[in-house]
Amino acid sequence: MSGTRSASGSPTATGTQKGVQPPPPHARFDYQIGQPYPPPAGVRVVTRDRSAAPVPALYNVCYVNAYQTQPEETDWWLGHHPDLLLTDVDGRNVRDPNWNELLLDISTPGKRAALADIVNRWIDGCAHSGFNAVEPDNLDSWTRSAGLLTAAEALTFAKLIIAHAHTDGLAIAQKNGAEIADQGRSAGFDFAVAEQCADYAECQSYTAAYGNEVIVIEYSTSGLATACAEWGKMLSVVRRDLNVTAPGSADYAYQAC
Repeated sequence: MSGTRSASGSPTATGTQKGVQPPPPHARFDYQIGQPYPPPAGVRVVTRDRSAAPVPALYNVCYVNAYQTQPEETDWWLGHHPDLLLTDVDGRNVRDPNWNELLLDISTPGKRAALADIVNRWIDGCAHSGFNAVEPDNLDSWTRSAGLLTAAEALTFAKLIIAHAHTDGLAIAQKNGAEIADQGRSAGFDFAVAEQCADYAECQSYTAAYGNEVIVIEYSTSGLATACAEWGKMLSVVRRDLNVTAPGSADYAYQAC
């Protein structure tokens, strides 16, 4: 697939690349990054992991962990690219304790370029599989880096993968990072995917930058209730279980406004 670029090759004034279509706003959404399954009735937009197939006739978003390692891929990173993993002053890998993921080292131009080569190949795979957009996760990994990374470095790296996604004809989402939503929009992200923005009173930060091009994922009934009451007439809002399991799991949860 290929996108249509402006004469300057830069995003349009609204931040969205010409020829690239973000998800339809306020469409029923499902988040399936844990395990794919047939979407519930009425779903028009679905996010799936890059290893899964897109759903025919729906708008499909491809999940890519662009700033941290997937736990099952840790050994691959340690074996093939240990130099691209963030380490502290004692040489220990910096880890996201909540998800047992190692942080990627985006602190220098050379490392950002090397990491972009890897991530952009994954984005190519999303395009070749037939996805419509890509969701690069953990933009906000600098907040878990003990001060070793900065928001500016995260955004600089983002520009490398944004440009590549647009060249592939894919829209690309800012995932979390409410405090830099305006900068993310200016960097070229086309829409936002926000986890628990109602729980954290952050949804306004995303809508100020992206209007109604925001997908909200809540993980509690109270978060869903708040999101639906305040944003349900404007945004795509869904509640999922924290481990995004499939139907049949004791933990499975799916609700939408």
